[in-house]
Amino acid sequence: MREKKKHKLKWSKLYTFSCLRPGADDQADRLFGQPGFSRVVFCNEPRLHRSKPYKYSGNYVSTTKYNVVTFVPIALFEQFRRVANLYFLLAAILSLTPLAAFNRVSVVAPLVFVIGISMIKEAVEDWNRFLQDRKVNSRKVLVHAGEGLFVQKSWEDLAVGDVVKVSKNEYFPSDLLLLSSSYEDGLCYVETMNLDGETNLKAKRSLESTLSLDEEASFRDFRATIRCEDPNPSLYTFVGNLILNEETHSLTPAQILLRDSKLRNTEFAYGAVIFSGGDTKAVRNSTRSPSKRSRVERTMDRVIYLLFGVMVFISLVTAVGSAVFTMKSDVERWYLRLHGGDDELFDPHRAALSGFLQFVKALMLYGYLIPISLYVSIEVVKVLQAMMINNDLAMYDEATGKAVEARTSNLNEELGQVEMILSDKTGTLTCNQMEFRKCSIEGISFGGEVTEVDLAASRRMNIDVERHRFSLDGASDSTARSVEMLDLFTADGSTEKEGLSGGGCGGGKGRDSRVSVSEKERGIKGFNFRDGRLMDKMWIYRSNVGEMLMFFRVMALCHTGIPVEGEAGYEAESPEEVAFLVAARQFGFRFYQRTQSAMVVEEVDPMSGAEVMREYKLLNLLEFNSSRKRMSVIVRNEDGEIFLFCKGADEVIFDRLSDGGRTYQQATVMHLSNYAEDGLRTMVFAYRRVGASEYEKWSGVFAKAKASVGPERDELLESASDMIERDLILLGAVAVEDKLQKGVPECIDKLAQAGLKIWLLTGDKKETAVNIGFACSLLRHDMEQLHLSTSNEVQMKAKDAKEEIMIQLQRFNQMFIEEGEKSPFALVVDGKALELCLNTNLSEKFLSIAMICDVVICCRVSPKQKASITRRVKEYSGKTILAIGDGANDVGMIQEADIGVGISGMEGMQAVMASDFSLPEFRFLERLLIIHGQWCYRRISKMILYFVYKNVAFGLTLFYYNVFTGFSGQEFYDDWYMVMFNVLLTSLPVVALGVLEQDVSSDVCIKFPALYKHGQQNKCFSWKRILGWISNAILTSLILFTLPISILSPSALDRRGSPADASHLGAATYTCAIWAVNCQIALITSHFTWISHFLIWSSILSWYAFLSLYSDAYSAAAAYKVFPDQISAAPVYWLATLLVVAAALMPYFVHVAVRRSFYPADEDVIREMERTERDAAGESAVWEREQERSKRETQVGYSARVEAKIRHLKEQLQRKRKSFILSVTNSRQ
Repeated sequence: MREKKKHKLKWSKLYTFSCLRPGADDQADRLFGQPGFSRVVFCNEPRLHRSKPYKYSGNYVSTTKYNVVTFVPIALFEQFRRVANLYFLLAAILSLTPLAAFNRVSVVAPLVFVIGISMIKEAVEDWNRFLQDRKVNSRKVLVHAGEGLFVQKSWEDLAVGDVVKVSKNEYFPSDLLLLSSSYEDGLCYVETMNLDGETNLKAKRSLESTLSLDEEASFRDFRATIRCEDPNPSLYTFVGNLILNEETHSLTPAQILLRDSKLRNTEFAYGAVIFSGGDTKAVRNSTRSPSKRSRVERTMDRVIYLLFGVMVFISLVTAVGSAVFTMKSDVERWYLRLHGGDDELFDPHRAALSGFLQFVKALMLYGYLIPISLYVSIEVVKVLQAMMINNDLAMYDEATGKAVEARTSNLNEELGQVEMILSDKTGTLTCNQMEFRKCSIEGISFGGEVTEVDLAASRRMNIDVERHRFSLDGASDSTARSVEMLDLFTADGSTEKEGLSGGGCGGGKGRDSRVSVSEKERGIKGFNFRDGRLMDKMWIYRSNVGEMLMFFRVMALCHTGIPVEGEAGYEAESPEEVAFLVAARQFGFRFYQRTQSAMVVEEVDPMSGAEVMREYKLLNLLEFNSSRKRMSVIVRNEDGEIFLFCKGADEVIFDRLSDGGRTYQQATVMHLSNYAEDGLRTMVFAYRRVGASEYEKWSGVFAKAKASVGPERDELLESASDMIERDLILLGAVAVEDKLQKGVPECIDKLAQAGLKIWLLTGDKKETAVNIGFACSLLRHDMEQLHLSTSNEVQMKAKDAKEEIMIQLQRFNQMFIEEGEKSPFALVVDGKALELCLNTNLSEKFLSIAMICDVVICCRVSPKQKASITRRVKEYSGKTILAIGDGANDVGMIQEADIGVGISGMEGMQAVMASDFSLPEFRFLERLLIIHGQWCYRRISKMILYFVYKNVAFGLTLFYYNVFTGFSGQEFYDDWYMVMFNVLLTSLPVVALGVLEQDVSSDVCIKFPALYKHGQQNKCFSWKRILGWISNAILTSLILFTLPISILSPSALDRRGSPADASHLGAATYTCAIWAVNCQIALITSHFTWISHFLIWSSILSWYAFLSLYSDAYSAAAAYKVFPDQISAAPVYWLATLLVVAAALMPYFVHVAVRRSFYPADEDVIREMERTERDAAGESAVWEREQERSKRETQVGYSARVEAKIRHLKEQLQRKRKSFILSVTNSRQ
């Protein structure tokens, strides 16, 4: 049974992987026991780790902010970070004293309600995080329970020392020491995309001493001790020893399997837990969930400080006025009998004390200047906004069945102020699926699908870009020349100014037939190629069939893949190799079988067209790595001929070509340039025949280098490989597409038009990142690329590397000065250069240059570096940063950013659990920001400004009345009037405003993404606007107080001539205030719904209903019967209400009328166009002009790239015209 499960391939005999090298580290022995190297692990004996000194953390991992013990103190701390809550806590305490201005219940109850609602919201959100944690911690894994028996346990139950069995495509539950695998020599493949973003599989190999542990029963008596480094965040280093059977074996990173990486292409692997839970390197690379607050909320705190300052000022005025009034009243107002009284608030002999007590009372009396219900209203509104975001069907992905989820509602409005996006690549922008797209064989390009950029440019210019490109590539046949002549005289850049709405990747009904077919139409995963010259075996009829045969053999033999059952049919170290194997199969070269020393290919015989089996003996495999940038296989065919097949980066292969092997180099270079511009990954194919004697001589050198031990081993292997990889013959090149997620280019285009800068942070190599930059339209061909990197010669010398980086930064700065804004810039930074820039005094210089560039691409960055660059950019620029990623390697970046977005894709839930918002795919970020973000920002801004307005307008009437009554501290309104003002009578319309308001519709937001810039510039919540609303509130308060008193004081309320007393004046003024603030919200509402109307007018009616019921209650005291029997029967009361409300609203109405008539904002113009249904079809020049304005300053994105392509084609056409005219003129002469 075991033999059926075991793979018979001993890969170490074929490969030269660095993980297979023998090694010993004498220096490591001296480190153990020292600080940083004190960990001891008893393998298969977890019970020894239950007590100190060997007790280590469990494997439970949490991303929550609170636990049962810390929730109350931390949540209360978060609530009382808000200055308003602190004030109301003080007011609640003072309400228990005799100085209370109002009933203590009316003061304490609102505070408890506000704090309670906020804490409940925090608890619910953290509970959701806890549930997500449970999903991860409850994953199952097989664990050795003793006597050779493995049982399933949850991840959270694992302990250091446990031996686990991980099956194919499962994640590693903790950091493990690899003991053995399904391969006989202990090799296994690991996908680390969750950790470093790299898609290539990593080969890991166990020590030879543990290879015998390949069955469950073999662990019955297994015991070993590991002495190693302490927990640390370094993903690429490990120092340790394994003591087994009294022998010590050195451990390297090649034997370590990290948590959150995945086992691939290997049936199973056994490992011993070294680090668990918070000690694992993946978790060490993450940070605790921070407490995030939006920019609007921080500004709101400063507004509260301002209002608090105003309240303190008028309280001081009241205190001074009261003291002066009390001293004068002792003589002038003798009838008040203040002298000899026991009321300390009015003691003429202790005026200072009376003034101080009046000051304290005034702080409570004027408390309505501080809107206590603002916070709870905002909390409620944000929760409802989050529910609307979660239920937006336009952000539901049918393919995965997942929708957008707002995991916290604290940052809704921050979505409308994002200025920079830091994005991961793999799994975020791309699907991690490679597709074979194009190839160049003997200088001829095949697979002529045009890109969407080419197609859109051809529509705009009314030419065939595809044929034009081929004519420029040097096609020499008569057809191409006739096409070229036709293009020269028919193309006109001014013809047919067609929009780009049909040119997106989504395509439209007019989608060009040459654009690559969709996967549904194709039906072949990994193959997106169409060219009748090669498909269906048509290549066998071409004249150069011999070279094509060699080209396809390179594709079918030069790889690390193995045939498997499944959709693609193959598995390999990298997805590119799988795409090559699928393409080779489609061209008639099916990789059929791999044995220990042979590879079998079912290939087409070009003579007969029949499919025949051919076996190639595999002699050597020289692996691909980041320094070699190439891979080679040496095989012997059935005729005994030896061939070296090589593939790799263009610059590396071109340097190794023979003089006679460069025939097609110029044409290939041109094709490679075009492929790269289309965002495709390229690789060059070459081969050579190797003589038998030459191979025998080289094989001895290579075997000696492979068997060497020591630091010079890599150098010897590279030297030996270089000997044979020479004098190559160029065959051509291939281009594969790292398939973007649906809608990524269009999303980036809209985000760029909205004024957002996008940085790409990836663990992949530079070439891959640049290709993706082109594919998703972050880069374009006319963009100046600035490459910041360290050369290989100085990588080990920090001082020299720093000087080199400084020289490059100075050169970039000089380029900015010389070229200015003439051309866009893109900065491409590798991981080592980035580390130097962030950890030295070069940081500010680097960031200043990076902020100037239109695009920044950081390659080979670790999770820690992602978090570091996010933090540094946020601190340096002060901009609102959004980070988006899909894996555990993105968690630190997501948590450091102002807004963290996780992609709920295929790579676990770590990024989602750490995020503030989760998306099924990147494309939904467009709608989340440009629509919901813009709406939420404008809604919250309007809501806060309105709250400030209504509370200031209402609260100042108390101050005016206090002045009017001689600073007596007398209440103007009944206690329950005060409670009802914020709790019922004005709270619901503002909730409707915060949830339902739309300055412009969703369609208009997408058509005019430049409107989003108002949030970036904080136009809706600027201090200018804040102070304007406070001024409006002050003016309204004056009108609300003076007019009712002026109208009602000299008038009789009934036929008996009864004058209005304080209760009548209070009720009448309160009525005017309720009408004014509710009508004001009607004026600022742009999007009315039946809910808005109902809540506004029902709030006003509720006041009359409440007053009627409350007036009939005996407990109403002074308000008893004040409405039904007194003021409601007086016509002057109703007339005063009408006049006062109209006067109070007039200043705002006039202001808005003047501004919209003479100084309209962008949204005013667009809203007017939308509401009048003018230009709704997009055909008017006005509508088109407004749309073009949003694209004018954009340097990044699909639209900018199309414009750049058009300029490039115009220049080429102009040169061709001149050349053609000149040649005709010369021929006539």
